[in-house]
Amino acid sequence: MIFSFDLLVLLFLIPSAIIALQLRNLVAASMVFGIYSFLMCLLWAEMGAVDVAFTEAAVGAGVSAVFMIATVYQTTRKSSD
Repeated sequence: MIFSFDLLVLLFLIPSAIIALQLRNLVAASMVFGIYSFLMCLLWAEMGAVDVAFTEAAVGAGVSAVFMIATVYQTTRKSSD
């Protein structure tokens, strides 16, 4: 394992998780969630769990982010906040 790579991914992973939870714009939160999933994919691949990394990339960063963004665009907003 490469310690500097792990540290770099961790430095991006934690803020992306916090930002995804605190954003009020749902489209932006979905995009940040896709970034978080991609960073987790990198972390899984670096740890040697290639099958888990591939699944995270396909489902987490790909399909889930697209479905969340499509769902947000299909809904209407009822309040003005």
